[in-house]
Amino acid sequence: MATRKELIDGIGKRYRTGNRKEKQKILEEFTLVTGYHRKHAIRALNCSGVKRVVKRRRDRIYDEAVLQALIVLWEAADRICSKRLKAALPLLIVRWSAMGILPSWRSACGPNPAGRADADRIASTHWRFDGRLPTLR
Repeated sequence: MATRKELIDGIGKRYRTGNRKEKQKILEEFTLVTGYHRKHAIRALNCSGVKRVVKRRRDRIYDEAVLQALIVLWEAADRICSKRLKAALPLLIVRWSAMGILPSWRSACGPNPAGRADADRIASTHWRFDGRLPTLR
């Protein structure tokens, strides 16, 4: 496999700079030597190198205090699913903030704390699925 890659690198430069007739001749020779299908050989020779896709990482929206508060609320709600947790969050936040347990939640998140996807994303790092029941790691 390494020899094919070396061959692509060597012949690819010549193929990309050649005219139509030269490309046809180079392509015929290349397909005979490597056994590649003609269309695959064209794509391989036209590629100037390996293009790596860099995944864009999102910045964290919520800090560690919000994460811990969400986990506490999720535990208090008996580990309900994120759809139901999102509906229950405003009530839980009001009750627990009134008791003094979650003082920093409002300042960190604003009036609309976390959506369903946010709750899943934040808590997924702390969930481990054994069968059907999610448990904290």
